[in-house]
Amino acid sequence: MDFVSIMKEKAASSLKRLVLPEGTEERTIRAARVLIDEKLASSVTLLGKVAEVQEIAMKEGINLDGIDIIHPGIDTHLDKYAGAYFELRKNKGMTLDQAKIDILDTLRWGAMMVHQNDADAMVAGAVNTTGDVLRAGLSIIGTAPGIKTASSCFVMAGLDNHYGKDGTMIFSDCAVVPDPHPEQLADITECAAQSCREFLAAEPVAALLSFSTKGSAKHDHVTKVQSTVEILEKRNPGFAFDGELQADSALISSVLDKKAPGSPLRGKTVNVMIFPDLNAGNIGYKLVQRLGKAQAYGPFLQGFAKPISDLSRGASVDDIVTTCAVTLARAK
Repeated sequence: MDFVSIMKEKAASSLKRLVLPEGTEERTIRAARVLIDEKLASSVTLLGKVAEVQEIAMKEGINLDGIDIIHPGIDTHLDKYAGAYFELRKNKGMTLDQAKIDILDTLRWGAMMVHQNDADAMVAGAVNTTGDVLRAGLSIIGTAPGIKTASSCFVMAGLDNHYGKDGTMIFSDCAVVPDPHPEQLADITECAAQSCREFLAAEPVAALLSFSTKGSAKHDHVTKVQSTVEILEKRNPGFAFDGELQADSALISSVLDKKAPGSPLRGKTVNVMIFPDLNAGNIGYKLVQRLGKAQAYGPFLQGFAKPISDLSRGASVDDIVTTCAVTLARAK
């Protein structure tokens, strides 16, 4: 069974509640219809003016039966959500009056639904930028306990079966944090390990990548990865990891034995690749995708206290459905 089918099966078996803040966007409405028809969620809520959502649906021939629509400006939860948002942001100068205005933004409203347990997961980004989605999520949902950095991962599938778990690996971070410092890179590694458990159903084995293996080169970029490994060793996160490693050392046991004979990854198959910065991560996943003909699923956000996902603004309806299924599958 492929990755998408596995995620859809998990979503269908758990049946969680999804909120889609971009409810007046045609692709999003179509995706909501598919999610309900395929029984991938117990409920799907579109945010926006009811008449506007209905007009677009009618024009496009989309049946809205079984899909919920909430207009934040007239919803009965307005005072409750505004008060909760004020409490979250008052130390940063937020006033209650401003909170009543700001919470009407559908991204914030959707994030507050998740924060208040009125929804289990949120997906957006078909219209809004990644930065907009991240800001809403960070200001309301926040990061997971012990984690200060939100990041992302790709699920790379269709690789040679000798790599990762049956040819599937986690690549992180390839889309969010441009130049993480060691504490952030340690957070990214821990979050990617959790993504490995959730997406691959495998115990993480993480390689922190560099152009150096175990001090073969001297540079600030190398020192950053070395410092990250020291931080992880102190955290004792409960999974196998090592760095700094060149990609061939991480992937090929004979190279690892030669370049890093004492590595804790000896005898293990790496399934999580941690890139030192966004340059390496973004270039790396696209090279593997295009030259290696791998499937690249994502980016999926990680590190949040509750499931939230971002979309490409060029996402197709199928892309949106897949991201929603993945996000719902992660909901506890």
